[in-house]
Amino acid sequence: MHPLLVRIIDTPQFQRLRYIKQLGGAYYVFPGASHNRFEHSLGVSHLAGRLVQALQERQPELNIDQRDILCVQIAGLCHDLGHGPFSHMFDGRFIPLARPGLEWKHEQASIQMFEHLIDSNNLKPAMEKYGLKLDEDIHFIKEQIDSPVQEKSGVFAYIFVLLIQWPYRGRFKNKSFLYEIVANKTSGIDVDKWDYFARDCYHLGIQNNFDYERFIKFARVCEVKDMMHICTRDKEVGNLYDMFHTRNCLYRRAYQHKVVNVIETMITDAFLKADPHIKIKGSGGKVFQISTALEDMEAYTKLTDEIFLKILHSDEPELSDAREILCKVQRRDLFKCLGETQPPEGEEVKKEDYEGLCAEIVNSKPMTMSEDVELKAEDFIVDVIDMDYGMKKRNPINSVRFYCKYDITQAIKITREQVSKLLPEKFAEQIIRVYCKKKDTKIIEAATKYFVKWCMDKQFTKPWDGDVVAPELTPMKEGWNKDDENQDLDRNSSGLNCKVKLFE
Repeated sequence: MHPLLVRIIDTPQFQRLRYIKQLGGAYYVFPGASHNRFEHSLGVSHLAGRLVQALQERQPELNIDQRDILCVQIAGLCHDLGHGPFSHMFDGRFIPLARPGLEWKHEQASIQMFEHLIDSNNLKPAMEKYGLKLDEDIHFIKEQIDSPVQEKSGVFAYIFVLLIQWPYRGRFKNKSFLYEIVANKTSGIDVDKWDYFARDCYHLGIQNNFDYERFIKFARVCEVKDMMHICTRDKEVGNLYDMFHTRNCLYRRAYQHKVVNVIETMITDAFLKADPHIKIKGSGGKVFQISTALEDMEAYTKLTDEIFLKILHSDEPELSDAREILCKVQRRDLFKCLGETQPPEGEEVKKEDYEGLCAEIVNSKPMTMSEDVELKAEDFIVDVIDMDYGMKKRNPINSVRFYCKYDITQAIKITREQVSKLLPEKFAEQIIRVYCKKKDTKIIEAATKYFVKWCMDKQFTKPWDGDVVAPELTPMKEGWNKDDENQDLDRNSSGLNCKVKLFE
């Protein structure tokens, strides 16, 4: 690795990433998922260097110099410096509950931590020694980590702004493709994903169907509407669909696993209860909590997954409630998942309605239920999960440009219909899971019926085991009991006809 990268790695701010699990609570479900943000960051830096060097060798006319390469590698190395304990659990679950209304994401903290890393370790002389221009290149690195445009205006406005004016200070429009390497806001195809696909699949035991080596081999920069974009060969379009399919599989099977989610929910509850009592000393001797440490990078440097053990092993009486929750996680005394369902397309649950969902379930008490069991809203947890291919409801491949072997300078679009009729038609969905905090078998049985009745009232899909857990309820819902045998027979017969024609 470049000596400047090594200097950055050998700092307390970067070494902190050794103590933050890449997949948060997934380690409690997948025993192999013990890898940390540290090794992921090294991998992203390596792949960023591989891609930009391949473009430099393949297209000298792009005028990619050693400053560009080094800045891209530093951005890959430092893009995750701002992650909190248990990675996305911290910014996705804990902070929204601990600091409601606070607009914060880990990329912002990554930039703040990067600045703190440079200043506290006096790295500016070393950066100048290796040829970097401090004002210009530090801006370029920070812009790669967190775009100054997208979060304010959304994807469509982001593209619109790029077409009208150039919003970046680090590099001019002739090198706009450099902003697509570490965190690609245009199509979502970037080296960050390549590393976590390969690394997470390896540690989770899940097949990775995407080969980034082929993408690097075929990557070229082409001009598209006065912008320079990274394109790939037309024959690689199927591999890119595989890449996003792999991403969806990882989210469905691991990142949003029902037990992973309930464990992270319980850890979040423990952190919320412990938050007022945890003291973290920051700059100037000022004391911060778990939820406020992100305001001071000296305090935030000390905030890692270690906070879990600090609470678990504490003898302080004020941490007893939080400690008991973490003990339950260790004993695997977890909340029970009652099932999952999906709302009709276009009627997805909005964030502002989340708080009232538990009360809705309680109000959906089946008429057939006895009066012996009474459930309250606080007995339920509703987990709303939005799954997509990375660009909400849009097909990310529509934002990718390709070239063909007959003219490698001309960028083209390839529609889904041109690739295959077997590709997905929808690129986003919402999954709703409901958990019960109670452990008694009779209460769980009753809570499951509440859940099924709630799905009926809301016009949601039937839970997978709905006919088993609530056989007296599901026949009452029109549309839940269609006999699909005839459809299966039609499909089988059409398949048979195809085979007959093939062998004729």
